[in-house]
Amino acid sequence: MNYQDKINYFEGIITEVDDCSVSIDLKGRLGHMKLPRRMVITDYELTIGQEVGFRMSFPEVLREEPDEHYRANILKRSKKEEGQ
Repeated sequence: MNYQDKINYFEGIITEVDDCSVSIDLKGRLGHMKLPRRMVITDYELTIGQEVGFRMSFPEVLREEPDEHYRANILKRSKKEEGQ
């Protein structure tokens, strides 16, 4: 990594909860994120409308060349979805 790690605090609102995942709209028009339910730390039952907060650094691209294994899988999946 070329840059010093800077951990920022973000907040969002839960917009969807299912058996496996939680969807969060980030405040400040920063987008949307979907993550495995097991990654959410809580003492409460998850429900739509709850506020969440978390700390995260900005993603940094590690190398110029794409990982061909992942790229091939993504392209194969997108072609499969187009054919449906």
